[in-house]
Amino acid sequence: METSADTFLTIAQECHGIYREKASKFIALAIPAGNEIDVKMNLERIRKEHHSANHHCYAYRIGLDKNDYRINDDGEPSGSAGKPIFGQILSHDLSDILIIVVRYFGGTKLGIPGLINAYRTATKDALNNATIIEKTVMVKFHVSFEYLSMNDIMRIIKEKNCQVVKQTCDEHCFIELLVRKSDKQTLEERISNLNNSSIFLQVHDLV
Repeated sequence: METSADTFLTIAQECHGIYREKASKFIALAIPAGNEIDVKMNLERIRKEHHSANHHCYAYRIGLDKNDYRINDDGEPSGSAGKPIFGQILSHDLSDILIIVVRYFGGTKLGIPGLINAYRTATKDALNNATIIEKTVMVKFHVSFEYLSMNDIMRIIKEKNCQVVKQTCDEHCFIELLVRKSDKQTLEERISNLNNSSIFLQVHDLV
C-alpha cells in the first residue's frame, strides 16, 4: 500500500500472535501507540498482565517521519529480540505502533538464531492478525473574520476540502478547521492572500 507525504500505515487495534519452541512460549502484542506516553502506559500494562514472564522485549516506531523508534532486548542476547521485532515493523512499513513480545521460558535454550526466529515469527503472526490502515496527519486551523468575508473564506474551505470542526457566526465569525498536512501551506497562503485585515489565522500543532 503506497502512502502520500502526509499519510502513514498503522494498525487499527491491538492484536496478538503466538509462537512456541521447545516449551518456550512467545506471545506478541501489537498495540497502536501515537506517542511515548502511550508506549510507557502499555508497557506497564503488559508487564503487569504477564508479570511471571521471563522477558518483555519490544520495539516501537512513532510519527509521520518514522524517526522516533526504539528497540529493547530486555535481557535476551543483544540483537536477538528487539531487532527482529523491529524488522517486522519495517517490513510492513508501520508507524504509531508498539510491539511487545512476552517470553515464558520453557527450560531449554534456543540459541541466538532460534531466538531471532522465535521473536520474528511471533511478531509476524500478530501482524498477520492485524487490520492495517492508512492514517492521515492533520493540522488544526483557527480562522477569525468579519461576516463580510464569509463567502471568500467558505469558498477556500470548500476548494481545499477542509473539515469544519466548530463554527460560530454573527457579526464576527470563528471557524475551527482540520486540513491535511500536505495542504497546510496552500491554505495559509490562500487565506493570507485575501488581504483583509479583519482576518486572523492561527495554525496549531498537528492533531
